[in-house]
Amino acid sequence: MNSSSSDSSQANIIRAHVFVSGRVQGVGYRAATADTAQLLKLKGWVRNLRDRRVEAMFEGDRATVAEMLRWCHEGPPAAVVDQVEVNYETPEGLKEFQVLV
Repeated sequence: MNSSSSDSSQANIIRAHVFVSGRVQGVGYRAATADTAQLLKLKGWVRNLRDRRVEAMFEGDRATVAEMLRWCHEGPPAAVVDQVEVNYETPEGLKEFQVLV
């Protein structure tokens, strides 16, 4: 059996570490992020920070993570997103998506 197809799919997995600022706490941003990430079958987590930003980690294929990052610029209807900072890191093989507190 040739493992090149699994190797190529693993090579397409990326990890985006995201910080979102604006009116993103108290507007359902974390819950909506988790719902959207789970719908897209992404792995990772999301949490509120003390400085009023939301921090998230997304792992998945390149196109799906890109779709999630586009969503982060809008967020749920009550959110007002000022900035989305994205840092790409080495994937760790996360198994699920969680809301952290």
